[in-house]
Amino acid sequence: MAEHRMARVNELLKREIGNSLFRFAGEDRLDIASVTITRVETSPNLREARVYVSIRAEENDPEATLRTLKKHRGDFQKAIASNMTLKYTPRLFFEQDASMLKGHRVLSLLAELEDEEKERDPETDPEQAS
Repeated sequence: MAEHRMARVNELLKREIGNSLFRFAGEDRLDIASVTITRVETSPNLREARVYVSIRAEENDPEATLRTLKKHRGDFQKAIASNMTLKYTPRLFFEQDASMLKGHRVLSLLAELEDEEKERDPETDPEQAS
């Protein structure tokens, strides 16, 4: 039962932080379209929560974006305190989620292997078959 409750709390925190992005991060000209809250992990005592964010690095500096989110940590916590009923308002810690980058890297490696396989197999490449 406690695990189900923690999952609900994590999901509600994720939603509230995502909604708050529009209010607080827009002030610093942060491109919020490049930021995704991937997951939230709250400690069992509800005192701390790790917020994992994915930041598209093509348009933005991920470190600067993360600094901006950390700068507004207090604003996010105030929004959570006013919009959610929890025993404690957790202290937020923002971290970059590298799983999206790792997934992209795996997909690019698979594509490279597929290209190499096509180069070695003359039946799949009509130019090498002739």
